[in-house]
Amino acid sequence: MESGPAIFAGAAFTLFGGALLLWTTVRTLHREPVVYGVAPGTAVALTSLFGAAFLVLGGWCFARL
Repeated sequence: MESGPAIFAGAAFTLFGGALLLWTTVRTLHREPVVYGVAPGTAVALTSLFGAAFLVLGGWCFARL
């Protein structure tokens, strides 16, 4: 019975992390700001860090099944 919430959480975290990394990559390749009002290097580093963290968290949720 506990596998349903773990699958949902894993899917949500994985999709959000992947989308965040994809969005950051596209914005960076087009030389557009990732976050307005923040230094480009800081914005790319933080969004990449959080995107990777969400992917790892989603993988951890799937591993708990």
